[in-house]
Parts: sequence; C-alpha cells; structure tokens
Amino acid sequence: MRARGDAPRSKWPRHAQPPALRPLLRVGRRELLRLKLSVVIPALNAARTLPECLAGLEGAIDELILVDGCSGDETVAIARAAGARVVVAPRGRGSQLRAGGEAAFGDWLLFLHADTRLGLGWRSAVARHLRQHPARPACFRFRLDDPAWQARLIERGVALRVALFGLPYGDQGLLVPAALYHRVGGYRCLPLMEDVDLAGRLGRIHMLEADALTSAERWRRDGWLRRSARNLLCLGFYRAGASPERVARLYAGAESQKAARVR
Repeated sequence: MRARGDAPRSKWPRHAQPPALRPLLRVGRRELLRLKLSVVIPALNAARTLPECLAGLEGAIDELILVDGCSGDETVAIARAAGARVVVAPRGRGSQLRAGGEAAFGDWLLFLHADTRLGLGWRSAVARHLRQHPARPACFRFRLDDPAWQARLIERGVALRVALFGLPYGDQGLLVPAALYHRVGGYRCLPLMEDVDLAGRLGRIHMLEADALTSAERWRRDGWLRRSARNLLCLGFYRAGASPERVARLYAGAESQKAARVR
C-alpha cells in the first residue's frame, strides 16, 4: 500500500524499460514514459545510403516511418527489414515529408534525410534538449563526410546561416514537438524550399550539440563552389519573394545545364 503523497510507481520495472526509451532516461522517469519519438525519412532510390542512416537510429526511437516516392531499387525492402512503417506518397520531398508527419504518432518528430546519419552523442543531445527546451524545435550541426577543406568551409557557412537567420536546411535534421508542428501547418507540398518554409513558421530553432553527417557526393559531383553558389542563389530568390515554383524552375535549369555539359 502506498503512503499518501508518495509518487506513483512506474508500470515498467527497471529491467523492463522500453528499449527505445533507455537512451533518454535523463529527461526524467515519468516524463519519459509519456514522450514518444517518431523518425520520418523521405526517400527515393536511397538503397545505397539508407542502411547507414538507419543503423544510427537502432534502439533509440519509438516509431520509424519511411516515406517512399516510388523507388525502383531496394529502398522499401531495406526499410521494412529495419522495422520501418512504409508510407507511399507522390514523389517530391515536400509531399513526402508532409505524408510522414501526418502518419506519425510521436510526441516529438524527427525529420531526417536518407543520406544523413546522426553522429555519436545525438541521443544525449536530444535528451538535454527535451529537458531544457520542452517546446522548442531543434536541428543538428551540419557536417559533410569528406576531408576536403571546401567541406569545412561549407560547414562554417551553414553554421553562420543558422546562427544569424535561424534557417537550417533539411540536411541538418529537424526535431520538433508534434503539437507545434501541427499547429503551424507542417510541411507544405512545395517543389523546393519546403525546409526553409517550415523553419520560418516554427520560430527560432536551437542547434544541438551533435552532428548530422551528410553525404558530400552532390558537392563532389556538381563542384563545391558551384553547388553552394546555386543553393545560395535559390535561397536568395526565395527570401526576396520568388515563389517556390519559380525557384524550382531555376534549380531545374541549373541541373539541365549541368547534364548538358556532361553529355
């Protein structure tokens, strides 16, 4: 019989703590048993990078959703083998992210790209954030998996952009309370700039003391400075009032020119 005023006992014995919750025990026992974390990954033909992305999430989440844009490779099979729930959505990161956000049941949502893997210490960083900022969205530090000096320069530029303008890109992951996400309307089905659009509605975004390591393949393929300049140009046009559709046409035009040079 419990004395009056005593805290109620957890329904989970210590040895039977839900595995997905163990990495977050510092948040507080009772709070932890209430909070659930859902990870949403949009993917399209991501069989080469997806395994590493998923490996870093094992045992640390409550729900894994992969939103597939009709992949033609083993993306869906890899996701299902990892225990993910697969949702099919129209091709396009904005529409895929929106579908995943609508399907998730967690109290917190973590949106992550299929070519991004979270670095060591991300669980502890998330735990601290939930404890210290229980209603504030967050992102990870941007890192590229290449030792080139150009990669370090781009990383510093991204950190500066987030510090000055609070505008992380999707490559950094986005951790957001589900209630806040739904209150601001979530991701929109935009052809481009869906991450910047949502960030502008979420308010100030905290940067976690952990890395999101992203594949540098696109920078190596397109050219370090060329790709970064194109990204900045698109962001500038969008911030100046250009529609996402117009920015997408600009981006697609640059892709077409690149393909023509390759041929």
